[in-house]
Amino acid sequence: MELPELYLIEQHFPRPREGDPAAAVVRELDALEIGTRLRDMASARPGTSTGARPRIAITAGSRGIADIAAMLRAVVDYVRTHGADPFLVAAMGSHGGGPTAGQLAILESFGVTEETMGAPIVAGTGTDTIDLGRSRGGQPVFFDRAAAAADGIIVMNRVKPHTSFVAPNESGILKMLVVGLGKEKGATLFHSLGQSELPRLLPEMAEVSLAKMPILGGIAIVENGHEETALVKGVPPIAAAFRAEDARLLKLATSLMPHLPVDLVDLLIVDEMGKNYSGTGMDTKTVGRMRLDHVPDPERPLVRKIVVLDLSEESHGNATGIALADIVTRRLVDKIDLPASYANCIASTFLQRIAIPVTMATDREAILTGFRSMGAVAPAAARIVHIPNTLHLDRCWVSAAVLADMRAAAGVPSVGGPARGRAAGEADAAGQAGEAGEATPAFTLVGGPRPLTFDASGNLERVW
Repeated sequence: MELPELYLIEQHFPRPREGDPAAAVVRELDALEIGTRLRDMASARPGTSTGARPRIAITAGSRGIADIAAMLRAVVDYVRTHGADPFLVAAMGSHGGGPTAGQLAILESFGVTEETMGAPIVAGTGTDTIDLGRSRGGQPVFFDRAAAAADGIIVMNRVKPHTSFVAPNESGILKMLVVGLGKEKGATLFHSLGQSELPRLLPEMAEVSLAKMPILGGIAIVENGHEETALVKGVPPIAAAFRAEDARLLKLATSLMPHLPVDLVDLLIVDEMGKNYSGTGMDTKTVGRMRLDHVPDPERPLVRKIVVLDLSEESHGNATGIALADIVTRRLVDKIDLPASYANCIASTFLQRIAIPVTMATDREAILTGFRSMGAVAPAAARIVHIPNTLHLDRCWVSAAVLADMRAAAGVPSVGGPARGRAAGEADAAGQAGEAGEATPAFTLVGGPRPLTFDASGNLERVW
């Protein structure tokens, strides 16, 4: 089979950035007046043990958030500077397989250890929780036992679209309260309530935690399409504020998300899936697949076949979401930690997402199988996109058919010509209108044409 040549293109996504994410965290903690409150607590006012320094819990989740180690360390130093003793809580629901060692291994992969943080890290087991009572709808709400025993809690998480449902509040600071701090027990309960109910239940259950736990405030993080910290925002510990700011920042995060260069793809080749890229290994809304009963796939994009070549080391064997692919390699399958993957999928109730697809011995065989399974589409005319993962989409290899679609959509007939950019007045990360000026091209042709090339062992040669 003669494989088509590909072109390397560079997409230009909006790129707002916090110049110093750690300093931005301190800025927002000051805006929430948490320093003042900590000093008051340290003065043995009501609510703390007389004469003892207050203990403050800081949430540390399982996602590969940009700058997370520096931002967590900034919170630790801030808390200690203002007269309290900080400690980190591994708040990751069922991730890490539940046991303490698995959770600590995930945090270590992000550079978050007791040594780098200068503070203790408490993981506990997946069931080490307390029952806070019932939500308005009657659901029990569980909460990490160590965090519940603290004198104050600072909730930190990234805000981004969820991989399993669409709602005003998806993955963010509300979810950290309900699922992250709920540990495996809380995560399992939440997901067992039914996919259609989650948009309603998430804010209701978070209300209980905010009402009954000593939450000092939230630190919400938004990233841009280059996996950089675009915005850090402090949120006061009021249910209405948590819900509204979480929803507002979700809209911003969605607008900044990277995406495939076109909406119709015959074959998508993904170098690597993993938890450090998405909770489902590949972002469901990026590849246009949910793989959930009674949940429709997104209308766009339409990707007919997906080949995934490897599993990231940062996933620690968790291959949740492998079923989003049609074809995978033996190398990927051999890296799967089934107990950890099963724990994640059982807790979410999405067992279908760990179903292992067609497995081929090498990259070459997997990709050739993808071409052979496209039906009547000839390889030379196929719309092919090759990406490193679903998070880093600034550079993609595309076939001539995709490049033609991109040029047509951008109104640029010539090779390498500029395409549409941000219009004057479009919102930036802070919600302010951008000034008029020269438009940034939507993409640039960087290289190619280049054939898909494999080494003697059948491994795809990757050039980015």
